[in-house]
Amino acid sequence: MQVTVFSAHPYDQNSLDTVAQERLSHRQVTLIYQTAALSRQTVPLAAGSDAVCVFVNDQLDAEVLEQLAASGVKAVLLRCAGFNNVDIAAAERLGLFVARVPAYSPEAVAEHTLALVMTLNRHTHRAYNRVREGNFMLDGLLGATLHGKTVGIIGTGKIGLATARIFKGMGCRVLGYDPFPADAFSQTGELVELDRLLAEAHVVSLHCPLLDDTHHMINADSLAKMKKGAMLVNTSRGALIDTRAVISALKHRQLGALAIDVYEQEGPLFFQDRSAEFIDDDLFVRLMTFPNVLITGHQGFFTHEALREIAETTLGNLEDFLDGRESPNAVRTGR
Repeated sequence: MQVTVFSAHPYDQNSLDTVAQERLSHRQVTLIYQTAALSRQTVPLAAGSDAVCVFVNDQLDAEVLEQLAASGVKAVLLRCAGFNNVDIAAAERLGLFVARVPAYSPEAVAEHTLALVMTLNRHTHRAYNRVREGNFMLDGLLGATLHGKTVGIIGTGKIGLATARIFKGMGCRVLGYDPFPADAFSQTGELVELDRLLAEAHVVSLHCPLLDDTHHMINADSLAKMKKGAMLVNTSRGALIDTRAVISALKHRQLGALAIDVYEQEGPLFFQDRSAEFIDDDLFVRLMTFPNVLITGHQGFFTHEALREIAETTLGNLEDFLDGRESPNAVRTGR
């Protein structure tokens, strides 16, 4: 059994190799690592493999899946929760096994959400640079006390629930919105309609999947409904936000601050070093000019514990495929 791992970084190889040694040493499984992302141009790198292992920005449209199937690939292992980059209908038509990592260390993303909010609110990133230059002035670093403020959580799954618990522990009032809310959320916050959440929250944090219904759910209309000067945080999926609308809301001071760990056109940017090149994404460059915008490069998941869980679940899915078992993490149309 040979598996080609696309978009592989040293930390991916370390975690996968460690777990593979523990779980698959009795099997003849070979992991082939490729730094390139999977696309129509890089499909030939999977030649000779029975499976591919991919991440959030790998391309798995119908054409790519057809090329993979034609080359002998029978399984697609997603080492992430989202699967909006996979044409699931095409995969089913081709008889491909597709499985994901539905949840891993939700606290990792929740804690990164808190880090973004605290950094942007108290301007610690700017203060750090000032102090290193010998500037100890406080002008421009004024923040707000979060205790007693209202935090709106859009998406009450495992990550949203973990985030809500953190903010409740800080003394915040927590509101939640989800078309299919988790029962446990009522123990942490109040479930409300989306319009009310937008109108009352000082901080709005997104924790929902990218679906047709959620694409650009933060747009000109929803931004206009938000409390003036509120902070928007996205550690979920980039395309939940209409970037042009957010830029306009920032320019007109309707939106007070923005913190994002994901970006709707992040594919050509994130998980690579672009420091020696100019970035030709005008919207992204425009975002970086705002002093009240904080951007990190999709690192919310990036903890030792999360990498371990991702590797364990991914290789567990591979074992299900090898043994012909029904995988609880299989991805199908309508699921």
